Amino acid sequence: MGGNDREQSADVLPRVLGLTSLGLGLATFAAPRPVARWCGIDDSARAQELLAVVGMREFFHAAGLLRATRTAPWTWTRVFGDAMDLGLLAAAVGSRRGERRRRAARTTAVIGGIALADLAVAVRQTRRESAASRMVRVVAATTVNRPPEEAYRFWRDLENLPRFMDHLDRVSTDGDGRSTWTAHAPAGRAVTWQAEIVEDDGGRLIAWRSVDGSRVPNSGRVRFEPAPGGRGTEVRVELAYRPPGGRLGRAVARMLGEDPAQQVNDDLRRFKQVLETGEITRSEASPGGLSTHQQLRQRPAAPAAGGRR
Repeated sequence: MGGNDREQSADVLPRVLGLTSLGLGLATFAAPRPVARWCGIDDSARAQELLAVVGMREFFHAAGLLRATRTAPWTWTRVFGDAMDLGLLAAAVGSRRGERRRRAARTTAVIGGIALADLAVAVRQTRRESAASRMVRVVAATTVNRPPEEAYRFWRDLENLPRFMDHLDRVSTDGDGRSTWTAHAPAGRAVTWQAEIVEDDGGRLIAWRSVDGSRVPNSGRVRFEPAPGGRGTEVRVELAYRPPGGRLGRAVARMLGEDPAQQVNDDLRRFKQVLETGEITRSEASPGGLSTHQQLRQRPAAPAAGGRR
């Protein structure tokens, strides 16, 4: 299963739980007597009241799971509801005999299985949303005086990326939609990960995502749209990544001048220069470019050989 499929699966599961809660809520109100009988509690005078409470709770779960942006907390409400139901059903099994006891035991087994599924989704969704909250997100854009098709072709050859993305050392493609990226990290380190193309609308859009287990989870999307007035191409980049070392790594990077937004804007400036002129323009004052690690490698200016002393 590719990264995009996994993402879609993670998004669908809370919705499935929400629809399940909605169905259970409707069932308890539309057919309370059959539901009570199926659960083995139809001999209880309070069964109707109990099922009404359960039904209202299921509507509460459904509202959160189907409408909330962050669904992890709502998946846990189902887990807690399952625990309450299992407690009530355990009491029902212990206090009943014969056919009603068998129905209550059967319902307990079904709810137990649902509880395990709810728990698995709750844990998965909590981890997923926790990781997403630690992502750095950057959006930047520039206009390049070249046709969209030309800008797309240059970017789509991923091995071109280190020519203008200063934090990249190299990118090698594997020929199956995957590629290996090596980048600079704080404190002079390097980090490597694999990525895969998840969307490719020829000439207009490229989207990629790191594969599972990457040391730097990240994703990116770049659009190439005709600029107004035939002025070339508007290039819009959206990046999301989790920095090495979490918040500390991000703070160190910013101390060294590697602000993510500034980095991406500088990369796009270099992309524009490479596409329009074939090279990156560097001034005498900054021959190595504008990034911090390049600035640190630069030597102090000195008189040209044979010049005046």
